[in-house]
Amino acid sequence: MANFLRNLVENDKAELRRTGRIADQVMALEDKYKAMSDEELRAQTAEFKKRLEAGTKLDDLLVEAFAVVREADRRVLGLFPYRVQIQGGIVIHGGNIAEMRTGEGKTLTETMPVYLNALTGKGVHVVTVNEYLATRDSKEMGAVYEFLGLTVGLNLNSMSSAEKREAYNCDITYSTNNELGFDYLRDNMVVYKEQMVQRPLHFAVVDEVDSILVDEARTPLIISGQAEKSTALYTRADYFAKGLKAEEDYTIDLTSKTIALTDQGVDKAERVFRLENLYDVNNSVLVHHIDQALRANYIMLHDIDYVVDEGKVKIVDPFTGRIMDGRRYSDGLHQAIEAKENVEIEDESKTMATITFQNYFRMYEKLSGMTGTAKTEEEEFREIYGMNVVVIPTNRPVQRVDAPDQLYPSLKSKFKAVVADIKERHSKGQPILVGTVAVETSEYLSNLLTKEGIPHEVLNAKNHFKEAEIVMQAGQRGAVTIATNMAGRGTDIKLGHGVKELGGLCVIGTERHESRRIDNQLRGRSGRQGDPGASQFYLSLEDDLMRRFGSDRIKAMWERLNVTDEEMEDMAITSRFLSRQVESAQKRVEGNNYDTRKNVLEYDEVMREQREVIYSQRQQVINETDNLTDAVKGMIKRTIIREVEAVTEGDKKDWNYRGLLDYAHANLVNPEQLTLQDLEGKSAKELVETLYGTAMKVFQSKLDMLYGPEQVLEFEKVIILRVVDSKWTDHIDMMDHLRQGVGLRAYAQTNPLTEYQTEGYERFQEMIAEIEFDVTRFIMKSQIRQNLEREQVNA
Repeated sequence: MANFLRNLVENDKAELRRTGRIADQVMALEDKYKAMSDEELRAQTAEFKKRLEAGTKLDDLLVEAFAVVREADRRVLGLFPYRVQIQGGIVIHGGNIAEMRTGEGKTLTETMPVYLNALTGKGVHVVTVNEYLATRDSKEMGAVYEFLGLTVGLNLNSMSSAEKREAYNCDITYSTNNELGFDYLRDNMVVYKEQMVQRPLHFAVVDEVDSILVDEARTPLIISGQAEKSTALYTRADYFAKGLKAEEDYTIDLTSKTIALTDQGVDKAERVFRLENLYDVNNSVLVHHIDQALRANYIMLHDIDYVVDEGKVKIVDPFTGRIMDGRRYSDGLHQAIEAKENVEIEDESKTMATITFQNYFRMYEKLSGMTGTAKTEEEEFREIYGMNVVVIPTNRPVQRVDAPDQLYPSLKSKFKAVVADIKERHSKGQPILVGTVAVETSEYLSNLLTKEGIPHEVLNAKNHFKEAEIVMQAGQRGAVTIATNMAGRGTDIKLGHGVKELGGLCVIGTERHESRRIDNQLRGRSGRQGDPGASQFYLSLEDDLMRRFGSDRIKAMWERLNVTDEEMEDMAITSRFLSRQVESAQKRVEGNNYDTRKNVLEYDEVMREQREVIYSQRQQVINETDNLTDAVKGMIKRTIIREVEAVTEGDKKDWNYRGLLDYAHANLVNPEQLTLQDLEGKSAKELVETLYGTAMKVFQSKLDMLYGPEQVLEFEKVIILRVVDSKWTDHIDMMDHLRQGVGLRAYAQTNPLTEYQTEGYERFQEMIAEIEFDVTRFIMKSQIRQNLEREQVNA
């Protein structure tokens, strides 16, 4: 391990030496471009493009292109990138991650690699975590690119397909990660090429890359359709769950966040629902509803995992504290929470298309990112995305003082100390940013401050629309701001007049997060660009992290103090041992989370391969400009072969000719076109030839009824795409159930992942056969309208 860490440090040093040499070359061109007029500087873009077309490599243009953008930044924004920012830009251009501290100008840094890569004309996507930042950066940084003659687009959720298409066709497109992923899925559900909005995925620069590619990696983007199911069972299961007693009827494992009925709980369920055996296979649906009702009532916490807003249950992002609009828990959990909260229970949805951020962003030809905190997850970035993390030095030394953690015995005593600290600092006018892990905590602390008469702002999932405005004011004299997690990422906190003399911005953490990165992000809000600052974390033995992973050795420390309960209540422990224990607990959680994300990716790899096959074949159908007749004929023939094989097993005397005739009448031809005499006595090969020959005559007669090749293509295209989409949707659903089911097979000494891969492949082959069967049936049995227009095929 020591050698591994030593190698990482050496690699970082070598990379900084390399990028430093290139940065010096960029800076050496400063006077050359400074002397140019605006028109001359703008003309460099056309010159670079001409050289690219002549065969010059993008890397060979880096020094000049970076120097040009640097000068454009100075003229348009009044900002001139430092040497370290040039180094960050070089790292980003190389398809890696630049770790730059808060306030070091990440947004300015990206202008250089974004411009260089946009010269190819293939499109660069600048990815942000929310639409406020995408809009802000597209206007501010977009002015630089437009000054240099490039086009800039902004892609928002509210836009029409035409507006989105225009945005994606620009040289540079600003968008959120959610919108990019959903647009990709929607593009693979359209029937016509002109309905698509995205171009091939070329180069992406992901801002706050750790938030998107690590924290949200497990969150699938899902496009759903409604699946009708009764809500009564959710209500009954919820009523049952609410009547249960902890430990007697159910048990909870806090570490894994799992819950299960005890034997007594099972007996109670059998009495309430009048069953002989709760776990009889016929009761599997009820068991599922009870499981979700238990999770909803005793694991999912109001104002922490979700909020209820205007009669709707909305998920809270555990990493940002923001409401995740449009997202719903899957597998009936959302409905179970709706039953718990006594709001309208919405129908379960059926997944029509889905992808994780891990798999979406890995499709880019080149991927890079920037953030203030990524080094702790370097192994994950390298293994999953093939990106290295390079820590860029700060332009000025960090002046922030990070005080050691203080541990209190209870939540009450901890918050008493937090309020006292805030009160003292506020009396001097020092601005304070208080970080909380949950909405509930922010509101609790807000009430305490209100009682003390301390004016403050609260930023959490319930008022995220004021986010940027609140964060921007957090550095002013006397400001007290409570923020849930890292709400407000991407917005700089600038110190007000006279604040430096007061010690700068003080950051107070009210508990440690599971991830060290989130704690580092909170700390990093203070001490930007060499400003003074301070940070202090307050912990208690009742904090979630300490309850789940805090060692008994920490609790033993209190017992050895030999003080009364009253004295202990106001005491705090501060020691290096404590810091090591907290970091150890965080590392264990991070390790667990990484293993989970890796496991998700291994399972999702199966779906990725299948999705790429379906989407690429779909693309071929959409892009076809001549006809799909040969492809349709192939489907018809393969379907006939499969049906013939099914009825011709065993001795010839046992062959089911009648069954084959019934199939043909139902799916291929009319009764008068094929009789039993046409089939009886023939070999399997002859049966295929007879059925296929007859089917081809019917098929050709249908094509003859259409007006020319354009309508033939339309007829074939619409049917194929409709069938593929329908079967693919069912397949996604089936694979989801398969994935949940294979976990139980671990008890049978089999590897769940191997089982999932094997069965998933078999089910995929079955789906392909079903697609060909349905395309054959719809093509052969469809009624042709003489006025056929787009999407007017009656199947």
